[in-house]
Amino acid sequence: MNKIIITGLFLSTLMISSCVKDLDVAPIDPNKILAGNLYDDPAYLDQALAKVYGSFTIAGQGANGGPDIAASDDNFFTTTRALWNLQEITTDEAICAWGDVGISDLNTQTWSPQNPFLTALYQRLSLSVTYANEFIRNTDGNTDPKLVRFNAEARFLRALAYAWSMDLFGNPAFTTEKDPVGKFFPKQLDPDFNKGRAMLFNYVVSELLSIESKLGEPGSSYPQADKAACWMLLARVYLNAQVYTGTPKYDSCKIYTDKVISSNKFSLASNYRQNFSADNNRPNNPEMIFAFAYDGVNTQGYTGTTFLIESSSDALYIRAEDFHGLTSNTNWNGNRSRKQFMYVMLGDTTDVYGNNPIPWETDPMFEQSKDTRIFCKVKKSPDIPSPSSSGDYGIGIYKFTAKNTDGSQAANYSTAYASTDFPIFRYADALLMRAEAKYRLGDATAVDDVNAVRARAFNNDPAGVITAGELNEKFLLDERGREFYYEAQRRTDLVRFGKFTDGNYNWAWKGGAVNGTNTPSKLNMFPIPGDEISANSNIKQNPLY
Repeated sequence: MNKIIITGLFLSTLMISSCVKDLDVAPIDPNKILAGNLYDDPAYLDQALAKVYGSFTIAGQGANGGPDIAASDDNFFTTTRALWNLQEITTDEAICAWGDVGISDLNTQTWSPQNPFLTALYQRLSLSVTYANEFIRNTDGNTDPKLVRFNAEARFLRALAYAWSMDLFGNPAFTTEKDPVGKFFPKQLDPDFNKGRAMLFNYVVSELLSIESKLGEPGSSYPQADKAACWMLLARVYLNAQVYTGTPKYDSCKIYTDKVISSNKFSLASNYRQNFSADNNRPNNPEMIFAFAYDGVNTQGYTGTTFLIESSSDALYIRAEDFHGLTSNTNWNGNRSRKQFMYVMLGDTTDVYGNNPIPWETDPMFEQSKDTRIFCKVKKSPDIPSPSSSGDYGIGIYKFTAKNTDGSQAANYSTAYASTDFPIFRYADALLMRAEAKYRLGDATAVDDVNAVRARAFNNDPAGVITAGELNEKFLLDERGREFYYEAQRRTDLVRFGKFTDGNYNWAWKGGAVNGTNTPSKLNMFPIPGDEISANSNIKQNPLY
């Protein structure tokens, strides 16, 4: 799909490859489309909306326009990569071996406001808001049904950007389509952290409620956002409402997960692996609700699922040719998991190995486990000697693949870039969010939703079934880890359950200690990047930073 860079009063048309697969349109060379002429050709609207979607997935326009934000590596600081790093390598689920500035700080929970990944993600999310604002500004008030829907999609994407900013940074700078075009210094909704974050929560919720009826019907417009994507985002922010506002909203989370489930438009994929294969898109996959779309031919860049696949492979333990089919620029040998997370994956080993310790050497791929979600392998050793030690140490993760579920090549096969979409909302998440909401509301049927997910994971083996008495907070958190590992959700879940900082749960190299150590609770929130603070006097830093 083509993207249009939005700057000031005009939309500058620059070529970009497909990031939303069903919005493929021809580039318009190199004319400028004035905002007032936006409606002259329907293709312009498709391209302008595609620009908003593409701001989350790729660096920019490539050869014809360059990246949207200048960086030493155009791919390194894209939204999907920076988001994944902040959500994963700060937790038990992942650790990165690379020596790039900022990586070690995230590995060990020792970051500062100068961490480049914080700056990158903050700027990228702000840029997505800016693009969405411009599209909304130029389509507000139009009654054409397609434009009404597109306008609602842009508002959804803005709400998604703000939801992540609220979760990660708490109280970011805030703008809408009503703010002036051009250079100005945006403000926070309130300089008080708690008030500002709560106000942003209310804004995101109000926006989503306002656009709900204007979006496409559930399952109708993948990979573009529809009503079900809106309901899932509402459910997710409601599930975390106590973190964001101090007041729980589990009843509201249940309402919107109920809507997704009762729509009868989604179901669990019969094969868990399909969610992470090249054929994971609808209509092939009934589980996918909303995802960032990638295409090996038309969306090329070392971002998204290509980054996850390549950074997890190496020349010896998890070779490219063994599991994902990409053959160019392979085996980056960076990301892998920490030993403690395998105890989560294996249920503390008691149900898997009969109360015996994990046989790291005799079962390196954990094949004795009946849980089919385990795509892991012991590397040279499960122990990681230092935060920056070689990627040959730790637990290899090969959950994502550029192949189809059956092992065949993708329709748009590339030797270097995956056609696998990155899941944002899956049907399994609707079930597990509802289960958690029910549990916290005292509803004993919560276990039914958990068992629905586990039935797929265990191929309906009775070993996967749990009773209502076995369901507790630890099990809910662990089950989310087993289902959603490497999907950029772990940090948010650990914070919600009170396990991310302090001493409630430690893992290797947390706080810089070999077995992990307590870290301060201020780290539950990332700081506003130092560059933003120094450039904009209207922005107040988060507490204790």
